[in-house]
Amino acid sequence: MLSLTVPTATTFASKSLSIITPKSSSFSGIRICIPNLRTQSSSSSSVVMMAKREEELKGIRAKTSEEINEEIIDLKGELLMLRLQKSAREEFKNSEFGRMRKRVARMLTVRRERELEEGIKKRLSRKLDRQWKKSIVVRPPPSLRKMQEEEKAAAAAEAEKTA
Repeated sequence: MLSLTVPTATTFASKSLSIITPKSSSFSGIRICIPNLRTQSSSSSSVVMMAKREEELKGIRAKTSEEINEEIIDLKGELLMLRLQKSAREEFKNSEFGRMRKRVARMLTVRRERELEEGIKKRLSRKLDRQWKKSIVVRPPPSLRKMQEEEKAAAAAEAEKTA
């Protein structure tokens, strides 16, 4: 519904437009009010998304801390690869950024929950996190490893053809 306010004393109402006059206002222009059109919400889609998130969290909680740390490293490497693809103007799915960041955040949340269960305070947690980050051995992300393996296989196949 759209409502307009004008300085005249006439009030007009219809399904799509209404003109309303303020009684004690020195406003001498047109005021357009657009109500929120999202009155109907699709609660079924949000329920499905919540179920998927809960399912993913159960999967993450089933993993050991070492597996979670390894997957965090892999996902951060994948994020780096996406940033490189974006800067090189290659084709990539833009939605993967948010999806990976949220997955990393969920894993870090589960890791912090476990620290809280062990009684590790926030300050010590930050210190352990810095130590963990320093101990990370740099390695290529899974997608890059897969590309390298495919290139090796293609080179081996071509070597066989020429030989």
